[in-house]
Amino acid sequence: MADKDIIADIDELIAEEHRLRSRAVGGGLSDVEQARIRHLEEQLDQCWDLLRRRRARREFGEDPDGADARPVREIESYQQ
Repeated sequence: MADKDIIADIDELIAEEHRLRSRAVGGGLSDVEQARIRHLEEQLDQCWDLLRRRRARREFGEDPDGADARPVREIESYQQ
């Protein structure tokens, strides 16, 4: 997957997240919609992590295609 494809995925995920959050302003979200937002956040974290790792590999002369998406559990356990 190329960086531009990852960025396109990020843009789509953000757009969906914004649509859901804008619906939440007045009446709140259903349990299904709240779960979808959590899933979108996890997917975004995965995409950003993969993009950062691809860019780092490229910066240090390595093949960016050698970077794979890490499991959500691994990414979510990082300290901010």
